[in-house]
Amino acid sequence: MILTFSNLLSLLRGPLALIFIVDNPYYRSFAILFAMATDSLDGYLARKYSKTSQLGAVLDPLMDKFFVFFAVSMFMLEGNLKLWEALALISRDFAVLIFGLYLALRGTWSNFQFRSIWSGKVTTTLQFFVLLSLTFHLTIPLYIFWCFIALGLLALFELYFIEQQIVRQLH
Repeated sequence: MILTFSNLLSLLRGPLALIFIVDNPYYRSFAILFAMATDSLDGYLARKYSKTSQLGAVLDPLMDKFFVFFAVSMFMLEGNLKLWEALALISRDFAVLIFGLYLALRGTWSNFQFRSIWSGKVTTTLQFFVLLSLTFHLTIPLYIFWCFIALGLLALFELYFIEQQIVRQLH
Protein backbone atom coordinates (compact mmCIF):
# COMPACT_ATOMS: atom_id res chain seq x y z
CA MET A 1 0.00 0.00 0.00
CA ILE A 2 1.65 3.24 -1.14
CA LEU A 3 -0.42 5.84 0.68
CA THR A 4 0.31 4.94 4.26
CA PHE A 5 0.55 7.76 6.76
CA SER A 6 4.27 7.04 7.16
CA ASN A 7 4.89 7.35 3.41
CA LEU A 8 2.92 10.60 3.30
CA LEU A 9 5.14 11.96 6.10
CA SER A 10 8.20 11.03 4.04
CA LEU A 11 6.74 12.69 0.93
CA LEU A 12 6.20 15.95 2.85
CA ARG A 13 9.96 16.54 2.86
CA GLY A 14 9.82 17.26 -0.88
CA PRO A 15 7.62 20.38 -0.65
CA LEU A 16 9.41 21.39 2.57
CA ALA A 17 12.68 21.60 0.63
CA LEU A 18 11.10 24.10 -1.77
CA ILE A 19 10.78 26.56 1.12
CA PHE A 20 14.54 27.10 0.69
CA ILE A 21 13.79 29.12 -2.44
CA VAL A 22 12.83 31.93 -0.06
CA ASP A 23 15.82 33.33 1.84
CA ASN A 24 14.06 33.65 5.18
CA PRO A 25 15.70 32.07 8.24
CA TYR A 26 12.39 31.50 10.02
CA TYR A 27 10.76 29.73 7.06
CA ARG A 28 13.90 27.68 6.51
CA SER A 29 14.27 26.72 10.16
CA PHE A 30 10.60 25.68 10.20
CA ALA A 31 11.24 23.50 7.12
CA ILE A 32 14.31 21.91 8.71
CA LEU A 33 12.63 21.24 12.06
CA PHE A 34 9.52 19.86 10.37
CA ALA A 35 11.68 17.68 8.09
CA MET A 36 13.51 16.37 11.17
CA ALA A 37 10.19 15.57 12.83
CA THR A 38 8.80 13.75 9.79
CA ASP A 39 12.08 11.85 9.41
CA SER A 40 11.84 10.67 13.01
CA LEU A 41 8.15 9.83 12.90
CA ASP A 42 7.72 8.07 9.56
CA GLY A 43 9.77 4.97 10.34
CA TYR A 44 8.64 4.83 13.96
CA LEU A 45 4.95 4.90 12.99
CA ALA A 46 5.45 2.38 10.18
CA ARG A 47 7.06 -0.08 12.61
CA LYS A 48 4.60 0.59 15.43
CA TYR A 49 1.55 -0.03 13.23
CA SER A 50 3.15 -2.79 11.12
CA LYS A 51 2.94 -0.69 7.94
CA THR A 52 6.56 -1.07 6.87
CA SER A 53 7.13 -1.59 3.17
CA GLN A 54 9.94 -1.79 0.67
CA LEU A 55 8.59 1.45 -0.82
CA GLY A 56 8.86 3.17 2.55
CA ALA A 57 12.40 1.85 3.01
CA VAL A 58 13.37 3.56 -0.27
CA LEU A 59 11.14 6.63 -0.02
CA ASP A 60 12.37 7.76 3.42
CA PRO A 61 16.09 8.09 2.55
CA LEU A 62 15.24 9.36 -0.94
CA MET A 63 13.25 12.26 0.49
CA ASP A 64 16.01 12.94 3.05
CA LYS A 65 18.50 13.19 0.20
CA PHE A 66 16.22 15.40 -1.90
CA PHE A 67 15.69 17.75 1.04
CA VAL A 68 19.40 17.99 1.87
CA PHE A 69 20.53 18.27 -1.78
CA PHE A 70 18.01 21.03 -2.48
CA ALA A 71 18.94 22.99 0.65
CA VAL A 72 22.68 22.53 0.00
CA SER A 73 22.19 23.72 -3.59
CA MET A 74 20.44 26.86 -2.38
CA PHE A 75 23.20 27.62 0.14
CA MET A 76 25.80 27.15 -2.60
CA LEU A 77 23.92 29.45 -5.00
CA GLU A 78 23.75 32.09 -2.28
CA GLY A 79 27.50 31.75 -1.59
CA ASN A 80 27.03 30.43 1.95
CA LEU A 81 28.59 27.04 1.22
CA LYS A 82 31.70 26.22 -0.79
CA LEU A 83 31.73 23.36 -3.29
CA TRP A 84 34.11 21.22 -1.21
CA GLU A 85 31.97 21.77 1.89
CA ALA A 86 28.86 20.69 -0.02
CA LEU A 87 30.66 17.61 -1.32
CA ALA A 88 31.83 16.75 2.20
CA LEU A 89 28.28 17.23 3.47
CA ILE A 90 26.98 14.62 1.02
CA SER A 91 29.99 12.28 1.11
CA ARG A 92 27.87 9.54 2.72
CA ASP A 93 25.70 9.61 -0.39
CA PHE A 94 28.77 9.08 -2.56
CA ALA A 95 29.64 6.11 -0.35
CA VAL A 96 26.17 4.62 -0.85
CA LEU A 97 26.48 5.16 -4.60
CA ILE A 98 29.89 3.45 -4.67
CA PHE A 99 28.45 0.56 -2.67
CA GLY A 100 25.52 0.28 -5.08
CA LEU A 101 27.95 0.10 -7.99
CA TYR A 102 29.90 -2.59 -6.12
CA LEU A 103 26.70 -4.63 -5.67
CA ALA A 104 25.77 -4.18 -9.33
CA LEU A 105 29.22 -5.26 -10.54
CA ARG A 106 29.12 -8.34 -8.31
CA GLY A 107 25.57 -9.13 -9.41
CA THR A 108 24.36 -9.22 -5.81
CA TRP A 109 22.05 -6.19 -5.90
CA SER A 110 18.90 -8.30 -5.60
CA ASN A 111 20.21 -10.14 -2.51
CA PHE A 112 20.87 -6.96 -0.54
CA GLN A 113 18.10 -5.79 1.79
CA PHE A 114 18.45 -2.03 2.11
CA ARG A 115 17.75 -0.67 5.58
CA SER A 116 18.86 2.22 7.71
CA ILE A 117 22.39 2.09 9.05
CA TRP A 118 23.91 3.69 12.13
CA SER A 119 26.27 5.98 10.22
CA GLY A 120 23.41 7.07 7.95
CA LYS A 121 21.22 8.11 10.87
CA VAL A 122 24.06 10.09 12.46
CA THR A 123 24.91 11.74 9.13
CA THR A 124 21.32 12.77 8.42
CA THR A 125 20.93 14.25 11.91
CA LEU A 126 24.21 16.14 11.59
CA GLN A 127 23.21 17.37 8.12
CA PHE A 128 19.99 18.83 9.51
CA PHE A 129 21.90 20.64 12.27
CA VAL A 130 24.42 22.04 9.79
CA LEU A 131 21.57 23.25 7.56
CA LEU A 132 20.00 24.92 10.59
CA SER A 133 23.33 26.59 11.42
CA LEU A 134 23.76 27.77 7.82
CA THR A 135 20.22 29.15 7.89
CA PHE A 136 21.29 31.56 10.63
CA HIS A 137 24.66 32.25 8.94
CA LEU A 138 26.68 30.55 11.68
CA THR A 139 30.21 29.45 10.85
CA ILE A 140 30.58 25.69 10.57
CA PRO A 141 33.93 24.50 11.98
CA LEU A 142 36.19 22.69 9.54
CA TYR A 143 36.22 19.51 11.65
CA ILE A 144 32.46 19.09 11.06
CA PHE A 145 33.08 18.67 7.33
CA TRP A 146 35.82 16.13 8.10
CA CYS A 147 33.28 14.29 10.29
CA PHE A 148 31.00 14.00 7.25
CA ILE A 149 33.82 12.47 5.24
CA ALA A 150 34.60 10.04 8.07
CA LEU A 151 30.90 9.12 8.34
CA GLY A 152 30.82 8.51 4.59
CA LEU A 153 33.71 6.08 4.91
CA LEU A 154 32.04 4.42 7.90
CA ALA A 155 28.84 4.02 5.85
CA LEU A 156 30.81 2.28 3.11
CA PHE A 157 32.36 -0.14 5.61
CA GLU A 158 29.06 -0.66 7.43
CA LEU A 159 27.27 -1.55 4.18
CA TYR A 160 30.11 -3.84 3.14
CA PHE A 161 29.97 -5.76 6.42
CA ILE A 162 26.17 -6.09 6.16
CA GLU A 163 26.62 -7.46 2.65
CA GLN A 164 29.23 -9.94 3.88
CA GLN A 165 26.80 -11.18 6.55
CA ILE A 166 24.18 -11.74 3.84
CA VAL A 167 26.71 -13.63 1.71
CA ARG A 168 27.62 -15.87 4.68
CA GLN A 169 23.94 -16.59 5.35
CA LEU A 170 23.34 -17.57 1.73
CA HIS A 171 26.19 -20.07 1.71
